[in-house]
Amino acid sequence: MAPLIFSMSCSLDGYVEDAAGSIDFGAPDAEVHGFINDVQRSVGTYLFGRRMYETMRVWDDPSALDDAPVTRDYAEVWASIDKVVYSRTLAEVSAPRTRLERTFDVEAVRGLKESADRRIEVAGPELAAEAFRAGLMDEVHLFVLPVILGGGKRALPDDVRLDLALDEERRFANEWVYLRYRVR
Repeated sequence: MAPLIFSMSCSLDGYVEDAAGSIDFGAPDAEVHGFINDVQRSVGTYLFGRRMYETMRVWDDPSALDDAPVTRDYAEVWASIDKVVYSRTLAEVSAPRTRLERTFDVEAVRGLKESADRRIEVAGPELAAEAFRAGLMDEVHLFVLPVILGGGKRALPDDVRLDLALDEERRFANEWVYLRYRVR
């Protein structure tokens, strides 16, 4: 059985986007990016909502990326992971190892968790909220950035209560902090 994990970068006040919808405050430096790459190597499947998938599709075309070693490394990690995109509006997905689902089916995700041998990661707060509400989430990984945005899109849903245990923390030179919690 594989754990379902929500992993996200957010401001200190808990936002993944500012009030204008920008994520410009959250680009990782090489140290953080390398850490993310290492953590992502154990992921077998990503679950994406449409908006997060469209944000991450840049990794589908390595020729469009810069030549930094950390960037090239993540492009290889990205290519090795299966992706499920949940969207009612996308006509199709064309990237390798990617399939389209119209709705978030709780029982199908529960079955995926039971049959998978590698971690499953939910990317994006709206899709993650559905998994939180369904009681599917096993871990929460947050990269907390040293900025207060004062509004925008929340990382975590307002209508869910979970008791968590802190299993890991790491502070980076750029003042980002990584927190890994498991659901009790």
